Amino acid sequence: MAILIIARLTLREASRRRLILAVFILTAILAVLTGWAFHRLLQLPCTTRGGVERACSGSEIRIIAATLLILLAFMFSFVLAVGAAFIGAPTIATDVESGVLLAVLPRPIRRSDVVLGKWLGLAILITTYAVLACGMEFIIAKISFGYVPPHPIIAIMFLVAEALVVLTLTLAASTKMPAMTCGIVVVVLFGLTWMSGIAGAVGAAFHTRAIQNVGTVGSLIFPTDGLWRAAIYNLEPVAVLAAGSAASREASGNPFFVNSGPSTAYLLWVLGWGCVVLTISLWSFSRREL
Repeated sequence: MAILIIARLTLREASRRRLILAVFILTAILAVLTGWAFHRLLQLPCTTRGGVERACSGSEIRIIAATLLILLAFMFSFVLAVGAAFIGAPTIATDVESGVLLAVLPRPIRRSDVVLGKWLGLAILITTYAVLACGMEFIIAKISFGYVPPHPIIAIMFLVAEALVVLTLTLAASTKMPAMTCGIVVVVLFGLTWMSGIAGAVGAAFHTRAIQNVGTVGSLIFPTDGLWRAAIYNLEPVAVLAAGSAASREASGNPFFVNSGPSTAYLLWVLGWGCVVLTISLWSFSRREL
């Protein structure tokens, strides 16, 4: 019960700071701009190898729509991850510095209730935003292009999982670091992991084991890149997968193309990683002096 109360208070605090209102207004503006851009793209002709303009075929329109949705998914992936870092960083650190927790914890509330409640509240906020924002873009693509990605719900789930991984690490770090330092450190780690994923893909394309291992190790230590690639895979239509397989070396180094989905072992690793890091945050906060 205490965990749910803390989660509700966390959501109320986000609403009080007008975070929810600002984010959803910006997302609505983005949806309008996306709809306008999709409409304009439909009016552009395709060209043959000889440079002759013609109307785009149905398969070409689907590939264009799939590419645009993957680019939009990358944007939302970045927004969700950075947002999770910067809303998670001050959640515990600021309450400790301001002395709020000194008034809360003497009540029959355990420190673990505070950490889990704040994690749950922020997780609900992130999940709700991801579902509404990404779902809205998929609907716009359906109306504009008549196209729906192969597994939109699964893709959203992987984007949410990526943001929750960032949130979990942020909460763990915030039990020891100041809010600003924590947010910056986690965002830098997120960027480094994404770059290591690109390096690993390039290493796989050129059969360079040492470089390929960089991406593998990065996706295990901080599994955001692996989850992002899983989201891409579920947004790619068969035509894109076939085109990528035909040019495997060139496509392997493309950060916006994946030719295979995540393994069950990797998904279990991510689940175990989240449980371990969350447990570390509980242990770390229980030993912190307020």
